[in-house]
Amino acid sequence: MSAGRKIKTGSVHWCTPPKYVTPITEFFGSIELDPCSNSESIVNAKLELTEKGLDFDWTVVKTVFVNPPYGRNGETSIYDWLKKCFMSRSNTEIIALIPVATNTKHWKDFVFKADVICFLFDTRLKFLINGNTENKGASMSCCLVYFGNRASEFVSKFSEYGVCCRAL
Repeated sequence: MSAGRKIKTGSVHWCTPPKYVTPITEFFGSIELDPCSNSESIVNAKLELTEKGLDFDWTVVKTVFVNPPYGRNGETSIYDWLKKCFMSRSNTEIIALIPVATNTKHWKDFVFKADVICFLFDTRLKFLINGNTENKGASMSCCLVYFGNRASEFVSKFSEYGVCCRAL
């Protein structure tokens, strides 16, 4: 996670905290695909990809959870991950954990077109880094972005974690 800021941890893996893995798993029933997994992840998706997650056809599964790299990773960026979410949404339910950056192109092109955005109450989300969440926390606010046909259920489940806004 960088978004132009210096990373002050030895880990390049900023994994989803248990606080959010549990309700996401409960909401989906099970997470079928984590296209951005790594050896430290606790998501426990049925299929965990540690590379080439953008190349995989997400529409062959019913549920996807993605906590994408926030900065540029070689040839790809968060824009590419959110474009994949948006393009896969008709056949697949997707939840993405991303930074709140409403002035960016990826927000304008894809996030604002999601079914629900949940702006998390945790202003400095404590990612799972090196196996623990006892860290300073993210330098920016984060949100959960939902693409799917159960918007009302998503709002009901995640309103305790943040303010949920539905698409018009």
